[in-house]
Amino acid sequence: MTTITINEVGMRDGLQSLQAVMPTAAKLRWIDGAYAAGVRHMEVASFVPARLLPQMADARQVVAHALTYPDLLVTVLAPNLRGAQDALESGAQRIIAPVSVSMAHSLANVRRTPQEMVEELGRMCQLRSELGRHEVQMIAGMSVAFGCTRQGEVPLADLCELTRQVIEAGCDLVSLGDTTGYANPGQVATVIQAVRAIAGERLRAAHFHDTRGLALANSLVAVQQGIRELDASLAGLGGCPFAPGASGNTVTEDLVFMLQSMGFDTGIDLPALIASRQLLREALPDEPLYGAIARAGLPLNYPGNA
Repeated sequence: MTTITINEVGMRDGLQSLQAVMPTAAKLRWIDGAYAAGVRHMEVASFVPARLLPQMADARQVVAHALTYPDLLVTVLAPNLRGAQDALESGAQRIIAPVSVSMAHSLANVRRTPQEMVEELGRMCQLRSELGRHEVQMIAGMSVAFGCTRQGEVPLADLCELTRQVIEAGCDLVSLGDTTGYANPGQVATVIQAVRAIAGERLRAAHFHDTRGLALANSLVAVQQGIRELDASLAGLGGCPFAPGASGNTVTEDLVFMLQSMGFDTGIDLPALIASRQLLREALPDEPLYGAIARAGLPLNYPGNA
């Protein structure tokens, strides 16, 4: 049975674009609930100035709690060298650096050109080595890899060239991000094949948004193309504050349902995962929660539900 890793990104990408700030205690309970449901990969925080993203002001505390689970792989986002230093000091095991393929998005998101962000990624990798933290994985998150709400088309040639550059800069993994929800299944297959020709086994992960209802279809094509790690957010929370209109991450519950129904192993207890949505209802009462399986319920022929 093929195993697909689900990386729960709700605590970071799900919360960063909300006006409401989830209390730290609720974030810790969210981690507890996800872990109890079998989630073993979580992106829990972003190391950015609190004045820019007050939702992430408690990043160190959240990471510290996540690290109390010895078999939980804890990922954080760091957009610059200072953020990477804080992330390394926190004990995070993976650091994702957002590298926008679109110039317009890159300037809005990290206030650097794509090439300047590649150089910053190189400095982040060097800092990891200087601190002797070779076990920490550095991930190049290729943002707006399938299209950009600010620029429009993102040429595949630009993505491929930037992929070459991030590998040369020292990243360990490459993740393709549909930050704006522009991707379609045919494009996903084409892009993955092109990037894999450059990145090889370093291309392992993908991140889709459900802005236009294609997150599950795109995720399935990615799996068929050999991707073995998919980002998703409980109840579909999230979006990018610097990509107008890019609402909604892949719904974790729906993704797990689709994959497990098809015979893939995610290691996740789906009823327990669905039950954990209650925490979001309580902590974020004004936020809409998405997801078809939570609304419709598990079918009688679902494995383990007979």
